[in-house]
Amino acid sequence: MPPSDRFPQLFWGLLALSFALVIAAFLAAGAIRDVRQNDVLTVKGSAKRPIRSDYVTWQVSVSSQQPTRKAAYQELKGYAEKVKRYLEAQRLPNTEIMLTPIVTSSILERYPNGQETGKTLAYQLRESLQLKSNEVDRITTLSRQANELINEGIPVELAPPEYLYTQLSKLRIEMLAEATKDAKARAEIIAKSTGNRIGVVRSADTGIFQITPRYSTEVSDSGIYDTSSLEKDITAVVTVKFAIE
Repeated sequence: MPPSDRFPQLFWGLLALSFALVIAAFLAAGAIRDVRQNDVLTVKGSAKRPIRSDYVTWQVSVSSQQPTRKAAYQELKGYAEKVKRYLEAQRLPNTEIMLTPIVTSSILERYPNGQETGKTLAYQLRESLQLKSNEVDRITTLSRQANELINEGIPVELAPPEYLYTQLSKLRIEMLAEATKDAKARAEIIAKSTGNRIGVVRSADTGIFQITPRYSTEVSDSGIYDTSSLEKDITAVVTVKFAIE
């Protein structure tokens, strides 16, 4: 074949080879870029704050047991009225006192073997007065002093106060932001130690808030909302996935 005929074939062959190398390099670069984009660093961040309950509920219960429902009801209402007057005498501002429905149960006569005879020995009635207030300290003090009612011959049961925090929704947003910043700071330290840096956030999952007594280390997968303590700690946790660059 004359040299003039071989030159075009050689030219087109070299051109095709060059084009193939460019495509291969482009695909390789894309593959590397994809691998790097798929590299993620998963970090948990947390934020913790002390809070003080700003709302309280407290329940006082009275009961009566008499041979007839009528007698039990009359005695119960007398007890409940005395308790209500006692609470109102404390002059608690911004306090709501609610009466719960009366619960009735029967005390049945039984044979020595435990079988019921079909006869009712007495009727037991129970009613509760529930206080709801933002006067947290005063209700706390009152719950400790209300044993005075027992000295008056009133069969009362005093439940422990339940303490709540009403600004949780607002605080939740602030704490999630703090926990996310904490996650980013942790991720930057980890990435730097390996010669990398973090990129964009791939995903972020909020954990369950833990509201525990002050200084408690208790944690639950289903979350905790302590109502027994006036002073509490609230902890927020987020799990963030960062791209690695």
